[in-house]
Amino acid sequence: MGAKESLPGDGTAPEMHHYYSKFMRECPSGQLSLHEFKKLLGLQGLDPQGDLYIKRVFDIFDLNQDGFIDFLEFIAAINLVIRGKIDQKLKWYFKLYDADGNGCIDKKELLSIFTAIQAINGHTDMSAEEFTNMVFQKIDVNNDGELTLEEFISGVERDEDLMELITKSFDLSNVLKVIQSGRRHSI
Repeated sequence: MGAKESLPGDGTAPEMHHYYSKFMRECPSGQLSLHEFKKLLGLQGLDPQGDLYIKRVFDIFDLNQDGFIDFLEFIAAINLVIRGKIDQKLKWYFKLYDADGNGCIDKKELLSIFTAIQAINGHTDMSAEEFTNMVFQKIDVNNDGELTLEEFISGVERDEDLMELITKSFDLSNVLKVIQSGRRHSI
């Protein structure tokens, strides 16, 4: 197992060791499948919307698109969520919303991902429709019904309320807390 000892990233060695042993305990094969990912986070039995969201998160963490999250992809994801700069996070959010991968987010994509997130987080002050309309109203500069990466990043960075809302709504740190402390229902 010596090959995976020296890891990239700015995490401390003990911290990396902690994640590595936890990852290998939860996933002895070193390859985390979507099913195991959901199990690790205690998110089985979600409604279809919630499932869709978790699948999108999994696909984005699966950098080489082989259908598994290996340890380096896992660490890259943790680094992004914990230490990522705001524009890195916004790029990540954009990828999450851009379900068809065409480089633009339309209202339907944003609505479906926000509905899915609400299904998991459950707490929100506005409906998915209100959220979607507000985002487009604020940052769809040319009013074409689609957001490019540039429109999205500059729009969100310009608007503090929107930045806070997006960061709070899509905060994955609760997911990470589960990963750090182990499964919620572990004995």
